Amino acid sequence: MLKQIKGKLIVSCQALENEPLHGSDIMAKMALAADIGGAVAIRANGSDDIAAIKQVTKLPIIGLVKRIYSGSDVYITPTKKEVDELLQVGVDMIAIDATVRDRPNEESLPDLIQYMKAHDQLILADISTVEEGIHAIDLGADFVSTTLSGYTEYTKREQSGPDIELVEKLVHATDAPVFAEGRIESPTVAKQMIQKGAHTVVVGSAITRPQCITKSFVDGLSD
Repeated sequence: MLKQIKGKLIVSCQALENEPLHGSDIMAKMALAADIGGAVAIRANGSDDIAAIKQVTKLPIIGLVKRIYSGSDVYITPTKKEVDELLQVGVDMIAIDATVRDRPNEESLPDLIQYMKAHDQLILADISTVEEGIHAIDLGADFVSTTLSGYTEYTKREQSGPDIELVEKLVHATDAPVFAEGRIESPTVAKQMIQKGAHTVVVGSAITRPQCITKSFVDGLSD
């Protein structure tokens, strides 16, 4: 899988309950469209969507489960319950929040990574800082992604674009493959991420969320 995705595009096909394209059948069609367009893997949320996507494409799937728990800001595969759901449906890689924030039910990142490793599962650590990336790799994560940069309380910033600096720092700080993800809005920026050393690029909203794409045009016309 590493060779297959190197220097290529992964498309995130996700739509939450409050979004117009929510639904496993729609996400399956979105994943098929990404496949036809040349994507080399799909990032997908929830066992229902993943099962539907597996019916229409043979592309590798990075699976996660987004679930909100009271008292914790961690929502990307936050507990063992979500890991078990992904193990049951079957994915090529599990994406998990690997930030330093407290997890629900007093669960811990080291225990979850150990649990996934015991099931021979590849792990993608979604992080927001270099330190979190290094820590996750030290714990046993196979890959690290910049997914959460700008989305944790301690990394929020005025800049709206992707965190190119974080990608560069991670590339130099670890030998693990770095996935560039988050606010990548054009092919030009995606290529720049690869040139900075990212192993692969993950793009979601700029491809699969038409409401966001539409708004970018509307905002551009009103400037």
